[in-house]
Amino acid sequence: MAERYFSASAYYQQTFGRPVQKAVLDIGCTCPNIDGTIGTGGCIFCDGGSGHFTHSGTVTQQLAQERQRIQQHIPEAGIIAYFQAHTNTYGDLHYLESCYLEALQQSDVVGIAIGTRPDCLSKEILSVLENISAKTHLTVELGLQTIHEKTARFFHRGYSFAVFQKAFAALRERKIRICVHLINGLPLEIDADMLETARGIGRLHPDAVKIHLLHILRDTPLEQLWKAGKLQPLSMQEYVQITAAQLSLLPPETVVERLTGDGASDRLMAPLWSRDKLAVRNAIARHLKQTDNWQGKYYQT
Repeated sequence: MAERYFSASAYYQQTFGRPVQKAVLDIGCTCPNIDGTIGTGGCIFCDGGSGHFTHSGTVTQQLAQERQRIQQHIPEAGIIAYFQAHTNTYGDLHYLESCYLEALQQSDVVGIAIGTRPDCLSKEILSVLENISAKTHLTVELGLQTIHEKTARFFHRGYSFAVFQKAFAALRERKIRICVHLINGLPLEIDADMLETARGIGRLHPDAVKIHLLHILRDTPLEQLWKAGKLQPLSMQEYVQITAAQLSLLPPETVVERLTGDGASDRLMAPLWSRDKLAVRNAIARHLKQTDNWQGKYYQT
């Protein structure tokens, strides 16, 4: 590969033979960590997803608006319907299934991505997902963030790593594509913790990963910690170095769908350097080249 990591654009070109973009959707889901089932308030950094969610209406109506946005930049792009806001396998089973199937009725939708929590994958929803996977290119995106229990308790994730492992195995058994989300710069974590998370996830050999930077967003509990001086965000140099090191620990076949996050610009408090995503990606690419590093260089099964 020309790049030193297996990028999403390379994977989409390989899989679909053309560019592919994600259309972010909000179907009104909540989260058990918000509605009181296991907690309230959600994770301390949560704002429900990185999409702007300026659209409303049915899945078809939201896709139409997203299609307009995408075609302004890449007219030939296929679309992945990305059910992103909150927990998209949590709720009425028939409603959820109808939303997934509605997306598939669009001729330019080449796949579906569903963001969820590993503790929201009942046998019933797994059966629905298995059926959807037989119809289209399905990815289930699991927001793990870290393998470390102390960190997860601190940011109120609400489930253990063992729960994640069980959900991962259930999806893998059904041959459903899995993307794991990781966050760098979480409270309590040092470089060694972030590297151990990458190493541990690498051993599971996920189909894809998204690596995010911890964003401090307005009106989240994390903002209060930051204002109180109890949290120092990563510098760009720190983030570039740790992310490049993590890539070297991941299997070369794992698709890297994201190398930095998408904090809403109007709510982002820190770090402000993260607004320039292209600069961050370019810095990671330069660092990999300068250090003669690449995805999978130090991967061990």
